[in-house]
Amino acid sequence: MKRVHRSPNLLQKVWQHPQGKLGLVLVCLLVITALAAPLIAPFDPYDVTQRAEKGLSPSLTHLLGTSISTGQDIFSMLVYGTRVSLLVGVVTGLSTMFLGAFMGILAGYGGRLWDTLIMRVVDVMLVIPTLPLTIVLTNLFGKSYGMIIFIFTIFGWVGLARVIRSQVLVLKNSNYIKAAQLAGASKLYVMFQHILPGVSHLLIMSTALTSAGIMVAEAGLSFLGLGDPTAISWGKMLAEAQSGGALLFGHWWWIMAPGIGIFISVFAFMRVGLALEEVFNPRMKRSGALIRLFKSMNSSYIQQIFDDMEERGIPQIEDAMERGTV
Repeated sequence: MKRVHRSPNLLQKVWQHPQGKLGLVLVCLLVITALAAPLIAPFDPYDVTQRAEKGLSPSLTHLLGTSISTGQDIFSMLVYGTRVSLLVGVVTGLSTMFLGAFMGILAGYGGRLWDTLIMRVVDVMLVIPTLPLTIVLTNLFGKSYGMIIFIFTIFGWVGLARVIRSQVLVLKNSNYIKAAQLAGASKLYVMFQHILPGVSHLLIMSTALTSAGIMVAEAGLSFLGLGDPTAISWGKMLAEAQSGGALLFGHWWWIMAPGIGIFISVFAFMRVGLALEEVFNPRMKRSGALIRLFKSMNSSYIQQIFDDMEERGIPQIEDAMERGTV
């Protein structure tokens, strides 16, 4: 079977997309920042000997000042926090993709028994409250980011599996799938050589969009104190800013820095995900029928609608009130 999308062509198409180009540039900057954190950050926030006075305002030495509670350089914390955000987001996105793809393909093509078993597990997982169980699991097994990635993966694959299953149910009736079956191909061969490439576009888009969502979720867990206490993350920076009284002392930059970092990361991956969505499905544009309709509706058109409502609706209401039916 001919592969529909190859990586170089896909990257080139995403780069040619305006939103995709912006997203790729931002993602590359985040990756460079994470890898070159020791070179970019003027101080090591993990080194207790490189901590200045507490609560310093932004200056040439400390670009974003220092924290009120520990005296750590906030700019250095921001740079090192990029590592945790990207690590948790990307690794969880990839893990969710692999598990969701395997379960979805197995449910759609593995037979009635696998389909029933996996879909019943999906139904149960969808109704489990994620946050309370996450709190219990982190308290029982530790608050390491490996455990957080595991929890996010366990609860994140179910939605993707349902989507992949529905797509597999359509693909397995295709002519090339039936031809492979008639040629004597095994189920595993058909699943991984024919069906998996057919749903690869969904997997790529899901990875980009899931990574963006996981970054927000990780920041929320760290803000609640459920993250790794030994690592610096943007969510932990927000939690320390709140507990240290950043707003009380007017240190708004301590809050704005990680907030902007979270926004840029999520924005970048969302742009890439939306660009991939339009690359794989060219007919789905942001300027769809509904948006074109709103663009064509000028003030005179809207005024005409209200005039028609007034001419037809109000007399009918008045007649109904006189008859006592309203």
